[in-house]
Amino acid sequence: MPRQRPATPEAAQIQLIPAPAEGALDAAEETVDLLLDTGRAPGEILVLTTGEQHPWAVHELSFGEASYWAQHDAADDVFYADISAPRATGRPVVIVALNGGSDDTLPRALATALTRAGLLLIVCGDPARINSLLGASA
Repeated sequence: MPRQRPATPEAAQIQLIPAPAEGALDAAEETVDLLLDTGRAPGEILVLTTGEQHPWAVHELSFGEASYWAQHDAADDVFYADISAPRATGRPVVIVALNGGSDDTLPRALATALTRAGLLLIVCGDPARINSLLGASA
């Protein structure tokens, strides 16, 4: 069962989904499916990666940046981007897959993801690493 931090008026609720780095993308995909199955609109979900790009993003970027970002701007489907993509603006639900990245860059990545999450930030990754990055005790 994922651990949760209560939401505050200025911050989204955080859920932690345990997964090894090599399984973080799969955990993010399962989370997207669960959110969609429970009635969340696809355009409300942003999936960010800290390592390799999600295969959907790689595929869509093969058609060019303009087409890729037009899909983001339309906000009518789940959107996948690298955590460092400045054009990836917030959505009510942000899922971040900790599928790579260094311990030096991940705290900034999580802070960025939190600023983009309106209601809920779901972090898929190693629980001990996530808690360490968030400053929580394991």
